[in-house]
Amino acid sequence: MFRFLSITFGIAIIFAASIFTNLSIASADEKQALSKAEELQVEKLIERYLDENPEAVVRAFQKYQQQQEEAQQLRQRESLSGLRDLLENADSSPVRGNPKGDVTLVEFFDYRCGYCKRVHGTVTDAVESDGNVRLVYKEFPILGPDSVFASRVSLGVFFTHPLKYPAFHDAMMTARGQLSQARVMSIAKGMGLTPEEVAAAMKDPRVDEEIQRNMQLAQSLGINGTPGFVIGSEIVPGAVDEDALKELIAKARQG
Repeated sequence: MFRFLSITFGIAIIFAASIFTNLSIASADEKQALSKAEELQVEKLIERYLDENPEAVVRAFQKYQQQQEEAQQLRQRESLSGLRDLLENADSSPVRGNPKGDVTLVEFFDYRCGYCKRVHGTVTDAVESDGNVRLVYKEFPILGPDSVFASRVSLGVFFTHPLKYPAFHDAMMTARGQLSQARVMSIAKGMGLTPEEVAAAMKDPRVDEEIQRNMQLAQSLGINGTPGFVIGSEIVPGAVDEDALKELIAKARQG
């Protein structure tokens, strides 16, 4: 709330100051720095204007928000253009669905993210029902050390036993309760992997390289939470429902 008020007040000052500076200012002397008395007059002008026109603050704030969102979207599109190949075609990232699909859906996720778990079935169902979508998984462990551990185990499974990865991923995403390190190891054991195999797999340098690369990709694209999706020219933060996901796939397919 304090941040909102601070931003709003700042916008209001700019808004009111712009009105003041647009008044009849012609001479060189009038363009010089304001005196203390003139500063007080400006402050009173601003205060009176805000008292009489509170809706102007709301309009200014809404316009500011819109401009910020549009600027962010432009930055994201520009970044996406230069990062697309690394985003969609890295051999170090697991792929599901149709490897030769005409649409690629990229998902940034954290195994300890409740929203990721909630949308997991929606994503896999949409990919499988479509039949022509590549789903690229980007491990993005941002919820603490246990998340990092889970991702390191998962990528270790992918690099050493790639055929086991889809089942392992599903088991992790559908696991209920706290996903502790012990729980992750138990899931790996259920996939037929011994603790020694898992420990060795986690030491593969590609594991930490992939996580670091995904962190950098997410930062470049403005993705700071999970889940986060990239499809076509769209960067979609947060969970999506099945209908929205199908619409995004159709839009990406149309180019």
